[in-house]
Amino acid sequence: MRRNAPPLVAVLITFAALVFTASPDRAMAADANPTAPLRISVTAGDKTVVFELNASGAARDLARQLPLTLKVEDYGGIEKIFYPPKKLSTDDTPLATDNPPGSLAYYAPWGDVAMFYGHFGSAAGLYALVRALEGGGEISGLSGTISIEEAVGH
Repeated sequence: MRRNAPPLVAVLITFAALVFTASPDRAMAADANPTAPLRISVTAGDKTVVFELNASGAARDLARQLPLTLKVEDYGGIEKIFYPPKKLSTDDTPLATDNPPGSLAYYAPWGDVAMFYGHFGSAAGLYALVRALEGGGEISGLSGTISIEEAVGH
C-alpha cells in the first residue's frame, strides 16, 4: 500500500466537491443543451428587451460572452447595434432573410449584433439570431450603455 494514496483521494474528493458546487459558468450553460431556447435581456436605463435566441453557433457564441456591458449605437434609423468582444461563429446559423421590428441578427462582416426596430430585408453576411419576446417596442429607445445577460424567469 502506498502512503500517498489517502492524500490523493482527498484531493480528488475536494476537487469534485468544488466542481459540483461552483456556480454555473455561462459557457457551460450555453453548451449544456445546445437545442434549448436561450433568452437574453438587453437593458438600458428603464428599458428592457428580452430576446429568445435560436440554437445556432452565433447565438451560442454570444451567450458564452455574457454578461456584457457595451455601447449601443443607432444605425440607419432602423436598428441599434452593438459589438460583442469576440466575433461570433456562423456555423449552423441561418441567414436572416427578413427582419421585421424586434428581430435580432448578427452581421458577420462587421462583427456587430443588430436589434431591428424598423423593417429590414436581407444582406449578405446577415445571420438570424431570432426575435424579441418582450419589449420589442423599446429597441428604438435604447441608447448609451446596455447590459446584456441571460434572462431568468422569462
